[in-house]
Amino acid sequence: MNRHIEITPGVRSGKPRIAGTRITVADVAIMYLRMGQSLEEIAGKYQLSLAAIYAAIAFYYDHRQDIDRRTAEAEAFAEAERLKHPSLLQEKLNSMRDYA
Repeated sequence: MNRHIEITPGVRSGKPRIAGTRITVADVAIMYLRMGQSLEEIAGKYQLSLAAIYAAIAFYYDHRQDIDRRTAEAEAFAEAERLKHPSLLQEKLNSMRDYA
């Protein structure tokens, strides 16, 4: 699996990723488990070997708790930032909707 998955400090915050890419194991897991894309679709979409995609999913299941925790923390941080800095476009659209 070391051939397909690498962890490099400073690249994607040190998250495990497919070797030679910026696609993290969590990215693959989200596309597969949440978005319902097949592993074959993911491999084709990003021009990756199917072996690398299967290695990413295997790594995910071996380290699921840690990867899910880091993903939840990142999502919570992004949501907090979104609430602190609302979209000016969304505010304008909301005001237009209220006006109509």
